[in-house]
Amino acid sequence: MPKDLLEAFQETLGMVEAALSAPGIKGERGRVIFASATAGFLHVYRLSVEPEPLVVYDISPFLLPLAKLKEEYEDYGLLLIDSQEARLFLVRSNLLEENENASIDLMNKHKKGGWSQMRYNRLRRGQIDSFFTQLIEDLQKNEDLTKMRGLVVAGPGEAKGQLVEMMPQALKDKVIGTVDISMDASSKDLVNIGKDFAHEEELSRENVLAEKLKEAVLRGHPAACGLAEVGNALKDGRVNYLLISEGFALPGMICTSCHHIDSVVEKCPTCGGEAAALSLERLYELAERMGAEVVLVEDDAFLESIGNIGAILRY
Repeated sequence: MPKDLLEAFQETLGMVEAALSAPGIKGERGRVIFASATAGFLHVYRLSVEPEPLVVYDISPFLLPLAKLKEEYEDYGLLLIDSQEARLFLVRSNLLEENENASIDLMNKHKKGGWSQMRYNRLRRGQIDSFFTQLIEDLQKNEDLTKMRGLVVAGPGEAKGQLVEMMPQALKDKVIGTVDISMDASSKDLVNIGKDFAHEEELSRENVLAEKLKEAVLRGHPAACGLAEVGNALKDGRVNYLLISEGFALPGMICTSCHHIDSVVEKCPTCGGEAAALSLERLYELAERMGAEVVLVEDDAFLESIGNIGAILRY
């Protein structure tokens, strides 16, 4: 390295070493660190899953490993509920964190003495409905939950089904599954159950998007296939969803000036700028900058047949 870059690099490594040696917190299994001594920038993210060891020296943050972690460990909400109590957990990168607690003791709210069974049941039903109504309002206001992939509703008996039925459609659409489980279930059991639902929902979503891409291509709707076509659509900001086969290694080149993507060129045919080898990271970074969502798809024959890369376009 030139002397000025070497000095900056060594100073940056000093910042990283200090961040790595900081004490851990409960549940922490890894750290992601972005650092630049030149820019005076240091950001440390603590993870509850163990990432692969990796050091990258580049002019911009290296995001792809985080994108793959996010794909594998979706953040979601888990609501544990019966007719008397509700507990909301947020599962971030496999770590369970209780967010809210709302409970009422319905069984002892009213004394049954002197009442008919019918009247007692009616009053108790009213209390449960009131409890569910308040719970739904709390869920709608929860900012953490609105940013997550979805909500798993778990618990014993019929309460969870009754709650889902009462939900407005927008909240109901966030529910990715319901499951029978005791209110005393361990944190480990809750995470495992929620993770299975979240993974199934993610696979289902990948399949739906892959099918939408196939339909768009076959029916002539806005879509792009292959590296060059997808690259140009990305550069123009027309990509809504970028679909890439999991594990696909990208061939091709990208212009360092205008981001034109081509198969094999040393000089950009568009602006004459220098071209660099295209990596999945660079493509992901370009997609992030252009507001496109990247979806890594497992084992889809149609996507593989069009070159392992395709896009559903906005127009």
